This record gives sequence, structure tokens and C-alpha cells, in this order.
Amino acid sequence: MAMVASRAGVSGQTVSRVVNDSPRVDPDTRARVEQAMAELGYRPHRAARALRTGRSLTLGIVATTLATTGNSRMLQATAEAAAERGYALTVVTAADGIGEAFARLRDQGVDGAVVLNEASALTHASDQLESLRLVVVDAAADSGLRTVCSDHAGGAMAATRHLLDRGHRTVHHVAGPADSFAAAERERGWREALHSAGADVPEVVRGDWSAAAGHDAAGRLSGATAVFAANDQMALGVLRALAERGDRVPDDTEVIGFDDVPEAADYLPPLTTVRQDFTALAEAAVAALVADPSMPLGAEATIIPTRLIVRASSPE
Repeated sequence: MAMVASRAGVSGQTVSRVVNDSPRVDPDTRARVEQAMAELGYRPHRAARALRTGRSLTLGIVATTLATTGNSRMLQATAEAAAERGYALTVVTAADGIGEAFARLRDQGVDGAVVLNEASALTHASDQLESLRLVVVDAAADSGLRTVCSDHAGGAMAATRHLLDRGHRTVHHVAGPADSFAAAERERGWREALHSAGADVPEVVRGDWSAAAGHDAAGRLSGATAVFAANDQMALGVLRALAERGDRVPDDTEVIGFDDVPEAADYLPPLTTVRQDFTALAEAAVAALVADPSMPLGAEATIIPTRLIVRASSPE
């Protein structure tokens, strides 16, 4: 560090601040220090920093499964956001209960944890909330926890209004699981858009996020001219079922999904969908955890906007 300080023309304290990502360094100085670090091949020693600061420089992530699109993309985005700040990431599942997952992270000495989606609904069942700094993804703003979530309801309203503006009398909904916060919020946005437009509210057909569930749901949507599916996988199943029975999309039936998975633009036809910003979600969660570990997080809610991406399955 002394060599870095000498080459950059700064104090050792300034180098330390750059290494620890302190905001108390102006951009030009930070750039000089980072250039000196690169030229000298200097990399902070994680174990030494942990001994000095009393922090492990490791964050946890808790999930019930990594098989869903939302969880896998949040894992990727969280790992990248943590790495940018010099943190490692350890992953645990809640297969043996949320309390056991929290206990494992506590035993590993993590500096905080991000709880993903379905696992978020289990958080209040744990008696270890005080032992970990937590940011919960997809939980109600009044949960009493630090939360970050996409604007699920707003995205669903935008999708439903788009279909209504296309001239459809109503919009049918293939909803997610009843115990999912995200599914409930997307259903709420769909209902509010229909109520605001004075349109009929059809009975919801519920699925489990899978393409197979969307395919099955489409069989119960006879006569629907507009379908909003709660995620892109179920929308894919709807598209296949419509093709099998000879319905043309978008001529006979228009379809919108949610998430904007990388393959959505390659569906047949390309899928109109609501895009979640997983990078922004992860950045907000990680930034909250590492900002000032000495301060409690508080029950603050951060809502990340979503955006309707219009493609051929429901064009402009």
C-alpha cells in the first residue's frame, strides 16, 4: 500500500479509502490510485482485511430454488454487484427451513444476506432476524424489513392497458402461484387496470411459473383474444397451445408475458413482455448491505421500475 501511495502521490490513508470503497475520495484521486494499483499488481488480501476490519467481506444469498428465471438472474446480478465491491458470495437454500439457512450464514460470519423471492415469504418465520443484516427481495413494503422489489403491479398495469388500448374488451390472466408476492402484485396490477377501464374481470387461471402450466392454462381460456401471463415461461406455453389449436398470434389472440427472459425475442412470434431490471435490484440490495455495516438497515422499501417491451405477439 505504501508503494501504491508513493506512485499515486497520495497518503496511505487515501489508498485505504479507495481499497475499502469509501465515498470520501474524489474521482480523479481514485482513478490515480486504481491506476497505480494496476501498474504494481496490487490486490487487497481478503483474509487480512477481514482480520483488520472484523468483517468477512462475504455476503449470503438465500433462495428456495435456483431453477426459476427470477432467482437465477438475481443470483448472477448479485454476484456481480458484490464482486464489484470486493465481496464474495455464499449461497444457501431454504430446503431445511429458513431458520436453518440463516443459521448457516451466521455461522459463516457473513456481513449480510439477500433473501430471494419465494424465500422472502418465509423470513418472518425465523427467530434469527436480529442476528443477520438482511435485504429481502419481493416482500411487502410494510413487512418491517429492508426490501427491494420490482414494480410488479405497475408492469402488469402497463401490459393490461396496452392490450386494452389495442381494442380488446378484456384481458385474461394466467397468474403465478397463490403464495408468491410477485404473482399477487402482478395480479393486482392486472385487476386495477381492468377496473379503471371499466372492463370485465375474467376468472384467473393459476399456474406454477412453468411453460407446461401455461400450456394447460390456455386450454381453459377458450374465446380469449388477449392474454397476460405472469411470466414468460407460462406465456411460452400459451403460445404453443394457441398454435396447436390453430389460433394465430397476434391476429386471433394477443399475448404478453413478464420478465423479458433472453429468449423472449426468439419466441414465435417474438414476445411482448414486461422487463425487470435485475441488475438494478441487485445493486440496490448489495449497496444497502455494505453501505455502513455499523448502522441498522431500517425498514426501508426500494421499488425498481419495470418497462413494457413491445414485440410481435402484441404490437404497437
